Amino acid sequence: MNKNNEQWDMTITPRDRLLALDWREIWRYRDMFVLFVERNFRTAYKQTILGPLWFIITPVLSVIVYVAVFGGIANIPTDGIPPILFYLLGISVWGYFSSCVSATSNSFVTNADIFGKVYFPRIIMPIVAVTTNLLTFAIQLVIFAAFYIYYAATGTELAIHWQVVLFPFLILLLAFMAVGFGMIFSSLTTKYRDLQVMLNKIISLWVYVTPVIYPLSLVRNPKLHMAMSLNPVTPVMEAVKYSLLGQGQFSWLWLGYSTVFTLFLLVVGLMLFNKVQKSFMDTV
Repeated sequence: MNKNNEQWDMTITPRDRLLALDWREIWRYRDMFVLFVERNFRTAYKQTILGPLWFIITPVLSVIVYVAVFGGIANIPTDGIPPILFYLLGISVWGYFSSCVSATSNSFVTNADIFGKVYFPRIIMPIVAVTTNLLTFAIQLVIFAAFYIYYAATGTELAIHWQVVLFPFLILLLAFMAVGFGMIFSSLTTKYRDLQVMLNKIISLWVYVTPVIYPLSLVRNPKLHMAMSLNPVTPVMEAVKYSLLGQGQFSWLWLGYSTVFTLFLLVVGLMLFNKVQKSFMDTV
């Protein structure tokens, strides 16, 4: 073959703009995206005795512990909501957020071997993490719906407010927030591995300053209430509870704050991600 007649159908070059995000390129690699999601979902509980049942067992066991410890021993109120519903919803929503942060923050380190052999848009991996965890979250929502129907059928007064139409937006907001945090830490941990340990500690403590195991109405101190509201996850968590359980504090102002905070995280995270992906193979 005459080398002069060779033509390249694609040229891979580093992006100069830190905010570059080529959606057309991501769409071209959609088959790889689907394969990664399927791989993550299948291998989550591969070579386990109970297999996919862990998707159900894990939240149920957590709820039992929460009901026994926080409801039975600590006597923490749940604003008149059946404890099982209150904790199950909180655990599911928080679990989705924290899982997305953890998975996204490991994007570079855990996929270093693949990145070094095959080219595809690196931003696909954070999207894969969010999508995979969304499937798990959907299963947990089905469990929540089953308990909700049971309590409603047995005469428990439950209110669904019209804000329930915002539920997809609220979950999407949590996903984007998690991607923002995750990309920032993913970019930094390629050089400083101990930051991953620090992130795990932050997540384990973060749940206690988020109204997951207790209602925000329980916080009477105005300054402490304000401090907890500044937690960007708090307005979203309260809005979810208000829309599905009829209890909680719904505020357009605070949701706007969470939205702006999320957009800021996404911008910073994308800038760092694009900067690091050019040379991370040299340090990972």
